[in-house]
Amino acid sequence: MAKANNDKVTIDLFVDQPRRGRPRTNPLPRSEQLRINKRKQLLRDKQQGKKRIELKTDRQLHQQLTDLAESLNCSRGELVEAVVKVALAREDIFLPAVINLIKSGEN
Repeated sequence: MAKANNDKVTIDLFVDQPRRGRPRTNPLPRSEQLRINKRKQLLRDKQQGKKRIELKTDRQLHQQLTDLAESLNCSRGELVEAVVKVALAREDIFLPAVINLIKSGEN
């Protein structure tokens, strides 16, 4: 009986051939695993009462936030959330500065 090289169903024909790499622990392809994990993450965030905010910044600000977050041993998202909370708590100080920044066009 001849065997096809792509036939992996008949195990007894492949006993002498070692399988390369680490054995699969999940039957799903990686793209499907990532999709499922992202869905689970979104459900966890929803249960915790969190909403998603997307923020686009220039590279310099992104690097500054990354460096500061690393020095504080937290994530960049946690840092941005804390900064926004402080700014909203001290609206009397930060709001005029934010308005001036927006009006100057430097945002």
